Formats: sequence, structure tokens, C-alpha cells
Amino acid sequence: MDLSYSPEEHAFQREVRGWLARNMPKREPDERPLDFHDPRRIARGKGWQRKLYEAGYVAMGWPRDYGGQGADVMRQTIVNEEMVRARAPGLIGLMGIQMVGPTLIAHGTEQQRRRHLPPILTAEEIWCQGYSEPGSGSDLASLRTRAELRGDEFVVNGQKVWTSNAQFADWIFCLVRTDPDAPKHRGISYLLIDMKSPGITVRPLVQMTGDAGFNEVFFEDVRVPRANLVGGLNDGWTIANATLFHERNMLGSTTRTQQVLQGLLRLARTHGRAGRPASADPAIRRRLADLAIRVETMKLEAYRQLTDTLRGRSPGIAASVSKLVTTELNHDLAEAALDILGSYGPLARGNRRARDGGTWPVDFMFTLGLIIGGGTSQIQKNIIAERGLAMPRELRA
Repeated sequence: MDLSYSPEEHAFQREVRGWLARNMPKREPDERPLDFHDPRRIARGKGWQRKLYEAGYVAMGWPRDYGGQGADVMRQTIVNEEMVRARAPGLIGLMGIQMVGPTLIAHGTEQQRRRHLPPILTAEEIWCQGYSEPGSGSDLASLRTRAELRGDEFVVNGQKVWTSNAQFADWIFCLVRTDPDAPKHRGISYLLIDMKSPGITVRPLVQMTGDAGFNEVFFEDVRVPRANLVGGLNDGWTIANATLFHERNMLGSTTRTQQVLQGLLRLARTHGRAGRPASADPAIRRRLADLAIRVETMKLEAYRQLTDTLRGRSPGIAASVSKLVTTELNHDLAEAALDILGSYGPLARGNRRARDGGTWPVDFMFTLGLIIGGGTSQIQKNIIAERGLAMPRELRA
């Protein structure tokens, strides 16, 4: 594997690094990556994504016709790495950019692409995901939200839950049951629904972090144009799996992990224990070294996946491997921070003695949820075993 850049790529890296040095927004002391629950942060997040887009650094590989640049994947990789290096804020429209956008490029109609892709890039329209329901999480195909086709419209009734960012999203990509008599995987369709449609109610769910990033979403006789159907009627499971693949890639991204490791190392160098920095403790140094090795390993795994993409090879189960390992690694990084802080560890936002604005205990709780979201670790292990290693299917009662 050749990890070196070409002269042209080095020149582009210098360009991106210089742009970030000139344009990086001021970072709030207690700001966490991808934390968009405050209205002021939502506005700042949209402004930052728009600025990145105007510079040409958002979804560079998307076709030019839909707002991208048709660039090769290496250029976007360089941008991502430089954003980690600069500790740049995350993108507020990540779900649109990394999940529904690629799905529409592959499976949407030309009208759907032209309508939805450009405002995804500029953050004019933010998306959320309508998959999980009460009783339909890991067994997603058991979902019960109904969509009845009446002429040129679907009428949607039901409930979704654990819907991230629904409280400020403009659109939702949603799985609905359109044929209740078909086998459960075959009677599902994939709809794009305007969150301002009459009949939609959003109720925030307060997490143990104190934030309300998750929501319940209720649909009561919500009318959706048939033109908002992605793929064929009752063929939504195929489209849903395409989106799930992109979601696991998003959750398995090492970008956030590298940023968290940087923060952990800074904490270890600056937090005092027994009159000296925590990083001077041999046990802590060994633990930090182990975590740094794991982060570097996942970074190299991302490079291997990048090589597969450049050479046109199938990604196979790589997304599940990345999602499994990276989400658990993020939780371990936060746990290490709490152990370094000792009795200061539980001090959260608002406490004057809290380190780093009290983000570490919140991050510890938040990353536990990422292990569950997008398919639990147990689900990912089954996928890896059965689809990747050709092991016998798990016996289910």
C-alpha cells in the first residue's frame, strides 16, 4: 500500500490547510463534535457547512450536475484529514451528505436528485432518519408505520423513535409498510417526507446526557406525493440496506475518533495527578499507547478501504467492521478520560471545576448510544460472522 501523496495531492493539501487556517470559526470551550442541539449552534453549523461548500470542500466526489465536483476520493480524504488536524467543527448536514445523498445518487429519480441534492450540500435542508419504531429496532423489518397509496399520494400513519435531529430537520427519509400482507421484508417502501407536512408531531426524548438529540416522530394522516417514493413500490428494503451501509460507514468514520484522541492526549499532559501530569504515570502512558495504536490501526483500515474504492473492489463487510470497532473505541477513549480525571470525572457542564467544559462524562454516555445506533455491536458481529466469514447462521428462537 502506497500511503504517499502525489505532487498534485501535496499541493491540494497545502491549499486546504491554508484555507482552514484562515477560515476556521472560533471554537466554544465546551463544544463537542457533531453536537447540534442549541439553536445558535444550528445556525453556526449551517453557516460553517455553507462556507465549506462554497470553498469546494463538501462531498467533492458527487457528480457536478448535483452540486459536487466529480473529484476523486483522494481529494475528499485529504480534506477530511486536514479538518481533523485543524480540529474543525463537524458538518451539521452529515446525515444528508453521507446517507440519503449517496442513496439518491444510486437509486433516486432524476427529479429527486435535482430537487434534494444541492440543498443537502449547502445545509439549506437538514435530514433525519425514520427507521426505528417502538418494538422495531434491531428487527427493523417488523416496522408497522403504514403508508396507504391513494391515487397520487401516500397517506402515512404510525410512529418512529430515536430519530436524531428531528426537532430541527427539514426532511425525513422514512421506511413505511405499503403491503401488510407481504412477507415483512417485501412489503416496505422508502419515502421522502417533508417534516413541515400537516400531521407530523415531534416529541424530544431527553437522554442521560441531558440533551434531547433523539425524538419520537408521530404521523397522523400525513400526505406524501407518490413522486417521493425512492425505488419501486414495496422494494424499500433494498434501498434501506443501501442507506444502512452508508450509515455504518458514517458511524465507523475515524475522523471523530482522531479528534477525541487528540483531546485525550492534551488532557493527560495537562491534568495533574500527585503533583505531576497524568501522562507521567507509566500505567496511564501504557493505556494511552494502546488507545493510540487502536486509533492508528483503524486509520490504516480506512486507508485499505480507500484503496479498495480506488481499485473498484467490493467493500464487502468493511462498513460493519468499522462501525463495530470504531464506536466501541470511541467509548473506551471517553472512559480513559474519566479514569484520568478521577474524582473530577463526573463533573459535567456548568460546574466550574469540570475539565474541558465537562464534555468527557457527556461523551462517555453519548458514545454508549453510538454502540447501539445503526445496528448494535451484536448485530454487526452476526453480519461479520455470517456474511464475511461464512459461518453458520445464529440459531434464533
